[in-house]
Amino acid sequence: MLYIFAGLPGTGKSSLSSRLAGQRGAVYLRIDTIEQAMRRVGIDDIGPKGYGVAYGVALDNLRLGAAVVADSVNPLDITRRAWRETADLSDSPFVEIEIFCSDAKEHQARIESRTTDIAGLKLPTWQDVLCRTYEPWQPAPIVIDTAGRSIEQSMAEISKALRLKG
Repeated sequence: MLYIFAGLPGTGKSSLSSRLAGQRGAVYLRIDTIEQAMRRVGIDDIGPKGYGVAYGVALDNLRLGAAVVADSVNPLDITRRAWRETADLSDSPFVEIEIFCSDAKEHQARIESRTTDIAGLKLPTWQDVLCRTYEPWQPAPIVIDTAGRSIEQSMAEISKALRLKG
């Protein structure tokens, strides 16, 4: 199974996707980690390369029968289609999960108080988040609103949605 997470920075996506990976014993692929590792070895013009690396690693693991959790902003239809194609190439099922925070003040506070566990990663500002391109979904994924919810409450909602998807 490929669990495809998406959402703007500061919505809780990494907290939730990493927790799901731990619960399911899945391989965890985080685009921020991949892209920062690329920067550390001197690749400055990353563009879509980090996503390309992640698709390849995901495909290898899916073909081995491992579940994979993909954690990325995943803002464009082209990146979403590429994740689905990765699942298709491995004959694996997939589920798409969009994380968002409907409370703009809470979302802004999260962005402004964040720290990172990835050495050297420059976190986006609230203005960066507001200006980010984020295309509408086609078809609609599972949508989880984290506003006013704890990680545990949001995880319970994800678990329920995954059970309903069957």
